[in-house]
Amino acid sequence: MALSKPRIGVFGGAFDPPHNAHLALVRAALAQLSLAELRIFPTGQAWHKERPLSPAADRLAMTRLAFEGLEKTVVDTREIDRPGATYTLDTLRELQAERPDAQLVLIVGADQALALPRWHGFSEIASIAIISVANRAASTGPSAPFDPQALAFLPADARFEQLLIPPMDTSATDVRARAAHGDDLGALVPPAVARYIDRHHLYRSA
Repeated sequence: MALSKPRIGVFGGAFDPPHNAHLALVRAALAQLSLAELRIFPTGQAWHKERPLSPAADRLAMTRLAFEGLEKTVVDTREIDRPGATYTLDTLRELQAERPDAQLVLIVGADQALALPRWHGFSEIASIAIISVANRAASTGPSAPFDPQALAFLPADARFEQLLIPPMDTSATDVRARAAHGDDLGALVPPAVARYIDRHHLYRSA
């Protein structure tokens, strides 16, 4: 009987800054997706971001602080280290070459999932990785799961899984706005990240 492939989760983002909803998603993925490892990728030069990102060194430091101590998680710097625009496809290709024995599981939010057809190389992404779509669980029961048929273009070999996450409204945009006003961030980000933002005066106007 053939052994099943070890599953490696792939979770990327600007993490500008990483916040409690990111942490909740990672914990849910570790609990639900039978992962041998979950690799977290702070993005480098994100092709889809209209605003300039905070310095990579700060985002990397905060990402390490946010997820330190979580078993099976690894903060991977390759997208920050890679010159030029950052594409998920390049990361998946590299991981596939490094771990041909493993099944890659790309973790995305439901809003990101709807935009997948616009991602660079989506057809190849779908052939390399299972796509795990994070859906918020409503207080009275699971919300309607993401429907892949809602995509305008769906490769024939695309594989999707559902990941249920707690209903949280925290966003990096909100955290940055609150930090700009000097508000307390204790309820929005991990304590070590809040201390880092305060110590380095991130997101403050000049």
